[in-house]
Amino acid sequence: MIHVVHPDAFPEWLAKQPIRTRTAVAAHRLTGKAGHRAILPGEGADEWSMLLVCNESAESPWRIASLGEHLPAGTYRLAEGEPGAAMLGWALAHYRFDAYKKGDDVGPRILLTRDPARIEETVRLATATALVRDLVNTPASDMGPADLEAQAAKLAQAHGATLTVTKGDALAKGYPMIHAVGRAAAPDRAPRLIELEWGDPKHPRIAIVGKGVTFDTGGLNIKPGGGMALMKKDMGGAAHVLALASLIMAARLKVRLHLLVPAVENSIAGNAFRPGDVLKTRQGLTVENTNTDAEGRLVLGDALTKAGEGADGKGPELIIDYATLTGAARVALGPDLPATFSNDDALAEALIEAGTQVGDPLWRLPLWDGYDDMLRSDIADMVNSAEGGYAGSTTAALFLRRFVPKATPWAHFDTFAWRPSAKPGRPKGGDALGLRAAWAVLKARYG
Repeated sequence: MIHVVHPDAFPEWLAKQPIRTRTAVAAHRLTGKAGHRAILPGEGADEWSMLLVCNESAESPWRIASLGEHLPAGTYRLAEGEPGAAMLGWALAHYRFDAYKKGDDVGPRILLTRDPARIEETVRLATATALVRDLVNTPASDMGPADLEAQAAKLAQAHGATLTVTKGDALAKGYPMIHAVGRAAAPDRAPRLIELEWGDPKHPRIAIVGKGVTFDTGGLNIKPGGGMALMKKDMGGAAHVLALASLIMAARLKVRLHLLVPAVENSIAGNAFRPGDVLKTRQGLTVENTNTDAEGRLVLGDALTKAGEGADGKGPELIIDYATLTGAARVALGPDLPATFSNDDALAEALIEAGTQVGDPLWRLPLWDGYDDMLRSDIADMVNSAEGGYAGSTTAALFLRRFVPKATPWAHFDTFAWRPSAKPGRPKGGDALGLRAAWAVLKARYG
């Protein structure tokens, strides 16, 4: 049994407990501070319960996640109430990335509930989150463009979707920016556009697009060693949309889904694209490449153009993209808050509200028209990276906006996809940030 007590209610709760409980609390020197926990003795020698002092709300998924990490294998239930949203944090506390290092197998910690209707959704969300974590945590040596394709193929097979891959030099004509960014990689890591289509064509068409840069050297504008340290996670956007697609298909939402992942490795070789090159685009615009380390927006530009074209003359009614796009977003908002941009106020408000409700917070930043001039080029239609470094996440989003149909509601998540330090239920490493917020909106609209 688990007692979850708010710090403000701790004195009253303690006063009602038997002497053995008060003695145990005193022995542990617990004062009712949030985070305090202790094993409490029961009436018999083999009976015990757990106390957790917690100031998280009952709607927080992370309310009892710390116990899910540290309790021994066994079966548990709350002393009062039902776990509710906390079932997700409990499940995610079991996550371990042990593909390269064997971890301790402590066995399952089972949380009982009288609300079985929540179990299926919780398992789906936990599985999707674990997929993001696994993909982002995997080193680039084992997570190249072909591996992202294999993951998409696995999803397609599981859900009866159609997979289309445009690869290597075949990209040069139709997707010239994807080709330019990825052409310097080794042949077995050739660039590709991965597309998955699923659902009834009669249903509303939606597109989800994820940046799939499986490793980013920075290109000829090479990153310093410290800047490359986490670049295995530069495919975090792709990981998010693959997970989101798995949720959409598993729940059989009433949509015609179009998933697009431009998968590349931004490498350095004699045929690498250069600073100063003018790149063609699928849309017909030209881009002066002012920084080869601003490559994510390039590959997304071609993919967003394709997403906006739709099929059979029918474009999408919604486009969502995820990308680990700018350091500027992290400077502004830190690691926990994905910078969220949208050309549609109603969509933005729905995403922000959903994120708050499900404990997956977002923060909206502006698509400020006044900064559009920062993308001006003397020799092309635009540059890919504005001079001066001002408003870096906004100018990147403004760049992407040029490849989205003006009348199509669109949301862009500039997400970190990584936790630099552990929190209960959220270990250090790859993580899904902004996934559950978008899923909540899609489920409400198309469920």
